[in-house]
Amino acid sequence: MKARTITPEKASFFVRMNENMSKPKNWKLGMTIFAGKMIGLFVVIMTMIMLPGILGLSAMAADTYTAHETAVINSLNTVWTLVAAALVFGMQAGFVMLEAGFARKRETVNILVECVLDTAICGVSFWAIGYAFMFGAGNGFIGNQYYFLQNAPATYGTTGVALLAHWIFQFAFADTASTITSGAMIGRTSFRGDIIYSIAVTAFIYPILGHWAWGPDGFLALMGTPGNFLPSLGQGFRDFAGSTVVHTIGGMVSLAGAIVLGPRIGRVFLRDNHEKGGLPAAHSLPLATIGAFLLWFGWYGFNPGSTLSAMDYEGIGRVAANTTLAACTGSLAALLCALWIGPFKGKFDTGFALNGMLAGLVAITCPCYWVSPFGSVLIGVVAGLVVFGGIYLLEYLRIDDPVGAVSVHGFAGIWGTLSLGLFASGQYGATGPLGADNSAPVKGLFYGGGFDVLEAQAIGSFAITIGTLLISLLVMWAVMQLPYPFKLRVEPEGETGPGGLDVWEHGAEAYHD
Repeated sequence: MKARTITPEKASFFVRMNENMSKPKNWKLGMTIFAGKMIGLFVVIMTMIMLPGILGLSAMAADTYTAHETAVINSLNTVWTLVAAALVFGMQAGFVMLEAGFARKRETVNILVECVLDTAICGVSFWAIGYAFMFGAGNGFIGNQYYFLQNAPATYGTTGVALLAHWIFQFAFADTASTITSGAMIGRTSFRGDIIYSIAVTAFIYPILGHWAWGPDGFLALMGTPGNFLPSLGQGFRDFAGSTVVHTIGGMVSLAGAIVLGPRIGRVFLRDNHEKGGLPAAHSLPLATIGAFLLWFGWYGFNPGSTLSAMDYEGIGRVAANTTLAACTGSLAALLCALWIGPFKGKFDTGFALNGMLAGLVAITCPCYWVSPFGSVLIGVVAGLVVFGGIYLLEYLRIDDPVGAVSVHGFAGIWGTLSLGLFASGQYGATGPLGADNSAPVKGLFYGGGFDVLEAQAIGSFAITIGTLLISLLVMWAVMQLPYPFKLRVEPEGETGPGGLDVWEHGAEAYHD
């Protein structure tokens, strides 16, 4: 095909953006809006920090409060939860950009519409039954309360946070798990098949398995206590913000989808052709990079927001710092691996720098409350190594994962969950509506705590990882058996024809010459 000359009028989005931002008035407008947002965020954070002092409160300093003081505390914690929920929900823009940037141009529209649809389906299904399965009381395996959010109390548990605010926060988490799945299935999934498995993930797989660890009576949450699962262990499974519940579940569903679908037509693996093998080139690394940084920004809601408590200001600060350090060292470790020992060594690889960053964020999500900054540095380093090795392991196994979703979320999520049993510093216990309660700190192996915490983490991670993988393989296989057009994989001509999935499924292209 003859190459076409791109005129200024037909320039790409990024060229037009560059032209617009070169104008001083646009820069001034952009900086004004950005400054306004930062000032607003600063005011919220300062209010959270100063209000306990204004009220004369300290964390866990008193047993009783007046009705007015309790109302103020609950209001503050609810506002903090909603701010964090907004940050987590904003990660959807990051996922869209990251996946579209790493993919081929011919499947960009498909990714955009798929991510929008995932969010819409997740909202309805999590309202109808997902939240009930996950956070309603029932038994050790599934909840059975609050269908369609009916007959729900005003606040969630003992947190004092408005239940609907908690629903919004957890909806954003569920949406994240669903969006993770799509990354490994890019380029060959039929849109109707995508709808079917998306319903299965957000309505059943994620909330039911999530109940095991986060439900009020989940068997992993109550593990180690008298009368429950493994009482002699003396330790429950801990996952502060979701290395297992969100990321490992999302990563294992991704792995199941990639296995059942098989590789994209024409995909060449390194073991088959060392010269021409490997992932197809990303169509827009600038888009992928912007997406990765948006995800990092959203993680400041994901992890600190999981305190559900603005009063635990020390915990929020520690979690945010640990999140930052793990992202930094994860990126550096993966980048250096690609530079020194990869099959394309000698080059500073953008893809590994971004995926290492995300792997560090995923890994620190479980232990972020209980580890020190030094521990988070080491956790991030290992996460970078894990994602580097994981991507080439899948390449060797001929499993096609266009964005590295399985390695970033699945493998790094497992590592992060286990890392708590190694790096918990023995200083921090539990967060709460009035602040931290460090009377029963969590101590890992490297800090003299023995193997108990590590054993509990390994049991919980294994149960959810294997459970998710087996159920997801069954669901993906079942959707694969459906007749066209509901079959999981698109017809070959839809994948390879002119315009690819974008034209075949949506009748549109992301970029017009």
